[in-house]
Amino acid sequence: MKENELPKISIIIPVLNEEEALDKLLPYLQAHAANFKDLEVIVSDGGSSDSTITIARKYGVCCISSERGRASQMNAGAKKANSSVLYFLHADSLPPKNFDQAITSAINAGIPAGCFRLKFNVPSKFLAFFAWFTRFNLPLCRGGDQSLFISKSLFTSTGGFNEKYRIYEDNEFIGRIYRSAKFRVLPQEVITSARKYESNGALRLQYHFTMVHLKKFAGASPESLYAYYNKHIR
Repeated sequence: MKENELPKISIIIPVLNEEEALDKLLPYLQAHAANFKDLEVIVSDGGSSDSTITIARKYGVCCISSERGRASQMNAGAKKANSSVLYFLHADSLPPKNFDQAITSAINAGIPAGCFRLKFNVPSKFLAFFAWFTRFNLPLCRGGDQSLFISKSLFTSTGGFNEKYRIYEDNEFIGRIYRSAKFRVLPQEVITSARKYESNGALRLQYHFTMVHLKKFAGASPESLYAYYNKHIR
């Protein structure tokens, strides 16, 4: 990227004690982007006590500190971003090869927001079954692990992430996007870590995720959802 030239996409990665995942993700992005030099990477840290910040600086990416909470961290990253296109990515999720090219093509085709399909990094038929549903363009089939690209203008006009949500922030925000703009699920796959399923038990975790969705649909408050999550999910 030439001096004074704005990046085409700003990648925003919210982190909290993600040294191992980040040390894998950052070189992966360099190797799998079509034009990494045209990208801006912003690591938004929520108060890590491990080597997360050191690793981010090792790879020469922008690192900012934010109030803890993924919604707050992603909003802080968006505020820092210099591009007109934002790409929110979890530290343990690996986007497809040439992901930046796919995002740019969608934006140029008049799609202001979207995501990729999902695939887990373990050969589990149970998880593959649930990942299969991410191909459908329905709010119920969305999740933060799929990553999210959005024009900065749409991000601003929809108000960004609701910082009252300590969990479910991705789903709540994407639901608002669906109601106000075109959303597209791109056919390529993000490969995400199954570590939370492995530590909690796949069936048990999926049950509690389903309960969180049902509670939200029944009108539960952000605080109530967070309390349920903290009680049942490690």
